Amino acid sequence: MFWAPYWKADSDSASTGGRPRSTRIGVVLGAGAARGWAHIGALQELNAFGIRPEIVVGSSIGTLVGGCYAAGKLDMLESFARSLTRRRMLGLIDFSFAGAGLIGGERMRAKLEAELGGLRIEDLPIRFAGVATEVGGGHEIWLQRGLLVEAIRASYALPGVFEPVRIEGRWMFDGAIVNPVPVSVARALGAERVIAFNISSDSAGRGTAIQEPFGRMEPPPTLVEPANDSSGVIARWWRGAARPAADPDAAPPGLMTVMVNAFDILQDRIMRSRLAGDPPDALIQLKVGKIGMFEFNRADELIAIGRDAVRKAAAEIADHIEAPRIESAGE
Repeated sequence: MFWAPYWKADSDSASTGGRPRSTRIGVVLGAGAARGWAHIGALQELNAFGIRPEIVVGSSIGTLVGGCYAAGKLDMLESFARSLTRRRMLGLIDFSFAGAGLIGGERMRAKLEAELGGLRIEDLPIRFAGVATEVGGGHEIWLQRGLLVEAIRASYALPGVFEPVRIEGRWMFDGAIVNPVPVSVARALGAERVIAFNISSDSAGRGTAIQEPFGRMEPPPTLVEPANDSSGVIARWWRGAARPAADPDAAPPGLMTVMVNAFDILQDRIMRSRLAGDPPDALIQLKVGKIGMFEFNRADELIAIGRDAVRKAAAEIADHIEAPRIESAGE
């Protein structure tokens, strides 16, 4: 079945004949849309340190990157990500104003199937799972078997943007709705040491309660427009006005601005709550600054951010995981 809230790990001696075995390392890749390209660099740097996870779990864009890694296709994904320009992004977008999402997703599906078609999760050389959310019931779905492409599409199906994906009778969308950084899944699959990567942007911030919002001395925050949301093709009414929020004549924010901001805030709150209850051994923040959720054409910067984040976190990783080439990385 697809929803598997519990999984019993193999016994320590099952595959070792009673000999001591190495610690099972799990890597968790969090949600973040285009900003998830940073996961590519993070995984590459882990490998450079000699860390090869036995378990990989992802949510949303983390499922795409993690699935490609588990399938031995990370180099392919990197080449694809680096090749993206605004014009090429437009070629992958099939607008659908009649369905449940702005983007039908068939062009993206065709591209994924060209590279990953036929691959099944249960046949991958690395144990892998992706997280999705069931439409209606709100169940957290752990995708541990079946076609890898379908699991990836279901996990990144951002509500209102991509149409939900149907797998074995269940309609599913973005896993970030219920578990943006699914450490709990990695633990259940048998990971004994977990390294988690969380996409950290400047857009969501750490909101607090404002009891007296009117008459405050400081101005309200400036709304951040979703940069390059679809290579400039979506109409201005969709994005909303680009004037500062403090402008008394400013038009209300557009639909995309509201959706992106709401999703960022929701994901940030859920992430902090889930990680407080089930923290990883090492949590690495991939600080992407003001790079937008739809700026897929900035892969070069994001991959470099991922690599740099792992280098800076070398000491923290070494506290939990033995790796032959990690000790001198933080020097």
